[in-house]
Amino acid sequence: MAPRPARGHLPRRQRLVGIWLLISGLAFFSGALLALWLDAELAPSGVQRGALWAGSLGGGVLILLLGLVLERRLFTPLRHLQVQMARLAANPDARDDYPPEGWLKGLGPDLARLREGWRQDRQQLATAHTEGARSAARIRLELESLLQVLETPLLLCDQHRRILLFNHAAETLFDGHPGLGLGKRLEGLIGVASLQDALARLPDDGAPRELLVPSDERWLRCLLKRVPQSQGETLITLTDTTASLTDESHTRAALGELLPALRRHGAGLASAAETLSRLDADQPASDAHPLRARITAAIDEESRALTAELERLGQRIDDLQQQGERLVPLWSNDLWQSLNERLDHLPDLPRVTAIGMPAWFKGDAPALLALLEALLERLHQATGRHALEGELCLGNRRVYLDLIWRGAPLPQRTLAEWHAQRLESLPLAPSIGELLLQHGSDAWSLADPDGEHARLRLPLPAVERVGAPAAHKAPRPEFHDFGIADLPPPDAELAACSLRALEIVAFDTETTGLELRRGDTVISLGACRVVNARLLADDTFDMRVDPGRPIPPASTVIHGLRDADVAGAPPLHLVLPRFRRYVGEAVLLAHNAAFDLLAIQPPGAGVDFQLPVLDTLLLSRALDPSLDGHDLDSLADRFDLSVPEGARHTALGDARLTAELWLALLPRLEARGVITLQEALTLQAGAFDREDASA
Repeated sequence: MAPRPARGHLPRRQRLVGIWLLISGLAFFSGALLALWLDAELAPSGVQRGALWAGSLGGGVLILLLGLVLERRLFTPLRHLQVQMARLAANPDARDDYPPEGWLKGLGPDLARLREGWRQDRQQLATAHTEGARSAARIRLELESLLQVLETPLLLCDQHRRILLFNHAAETLFDGHPGLGLGKRLEGLIGVASLQDALARLPDDGAPRELLVPSDERWLRCLLKRVPQSQGETLITLTDTTASLTDESHTRAALGELLPALRRHGAGLASAAETLSRLDADQPASDAHPLRARITAAIDEESRALTAELERLGQRIDDLQQQGERLVPLWSNDLWQSLNERLDHLPDLPRVTAIGMPAWFKGDAPALLALLEALLERLHQATGRHALEGELCLGNRRVYLDLIWRGAPLPQRTLAEWHAQRLESLPLAPSIGELLLQHGSDAWSLADPDGEHARLRLPLPAVERVGAPAAHKAPRPEFHDFGIADLPPPDAELAACSLRALEIVAFDTETTGLELRRGDTVISLGACRVVNARLLADDTFDMRVDPGRPIPPASTVIHGLRDADVAGAPPLHLVLPRFRRYVGEAVLLAHNAAFDLLAIQPPGAGVDFQLPVLDTLLLSRALDPSLDGHDLDSLADRFDLSVPEGARHTALGDARLTAELWLALLPRLEARGVITLQEALTLQAGAFDREDASA
């Protein structure tokens, strides 16, 4: 909500017009007094009297007419020319609806030639750039597409730990985290000292370093690699290990619970055996002795308990074998295709023709291929068939992988013999039975209902696929900017930084009213980021705020927000820390910044916004002191800026418009030698009008 101009302080042009009218009036009044005095003294008549009055009043009339002529023929054309030059400097393609007029009309052809020449030069440069960069752009787009479809979260940081690139997987991993964004420091995203230390010690030859770091409530495995032949850029690959660590901890806990019981039962057996041995040495063997009977009963009890615990241990180990990353979702058609490609090098083995509906299941693909190859070899020897069919059948909780042939089922003893065969092609040469156990599976043979076919059935874990896939979130349009690496270091003196190198956060607020010192407060806070003199389209902050008080209807007319629109929104003291994290170390930018700064720093907020602040209102006044209309709407029209329909007079919409205005003013500042932040702050300080700024 933009404050209104203060009353009683006219712009410069209105003051000049007032002075002109005052001088004209004084001259006319003085002439009238002079004419009255001369008329009384000389008592002229007829033509002489008319000439006396005309001569006395002529001065005032002449000043009035001269002012009108100068206003229409010179001053107005000069203002229009100034607007057109400012617009042309900001955007050569902007409309030219102020052609030179009045006494400047002769400049029309020259100005048109300059504009057309500039446009042609820009067009030629754009064409040359397009043609020269077409191949690079195609390669870049392909790489961007590849990065965006990678499911592994990636971050690329420069030597100052500023983020140059992140892919869609990283955006998903840090969904909604305000620390993720181009140009932001890595510490704002993963603020762990060990990661900073590892980055500082990372070798330059590309050798990887791996560490596990906490991030909020997760544990991330970070693989760090310095990009060779770069300016110190580092590629960080991230993996969320929270789930696997939890599963592993559960397994360890279960195994840990078994160990005391095993020790206890083992100790009981040892003690009973020792007692029984002493009893045999002291007394002749006699089952009727009461002590021997009790010891025998104890040994029997401990043996049963030990057996039960060993079975639990075996089950835990089997479960452990089935967990982990080896059993991953597989598509049955992919398995059959890979199996047949593998059989191309083994012409003696039968081929498999896939039948039935394809399905998902879980398995260790390399182990399954070796297992099926061994089974096909055995089936070929047992049945003599050179071609088999493969089918995946859905069960209640499992799927059944079947190998089908024409003939009779295999006897179970034959399958039991196959279980012992070891697969030498796999590491540690596991047996067929061990691989089946790894998948929680077994193998048996059965006859088909048609009485002509039989099949070898292997049950495998099914993949739970319930409900529709989660909606795909579109990746950010800007996810990399390698030019950030060429920017000055973050710890460099900010005042000396180039305006184009600044990281800028443009922000705006909507409030319940204009009396911030009398209880009005923020109801919406929006911001966007400018990095490398480029407005990032999707790096935004947009939150509504519960003001804790009704929104006056007069304010709703301006921004359209009602009480129902902010009901349930967080209060300002919760929003401000998040906004501060979003800002980071950027320079703040606002239009009439004094009002918005006051809005985000209410008494007792406890959030520090002691950052440099650029104000587009003051900068515009400094650049065009003779022009009227420096409010956001007038400047948007002057520089031919636009925002989407409905976005105007919203916090985020006005913040974006302010950022666009800043980018339009930037070349004009540079044309006047205002290159650094300090020079811009000095310029806007010279245009600071305390009364206007607080309006």
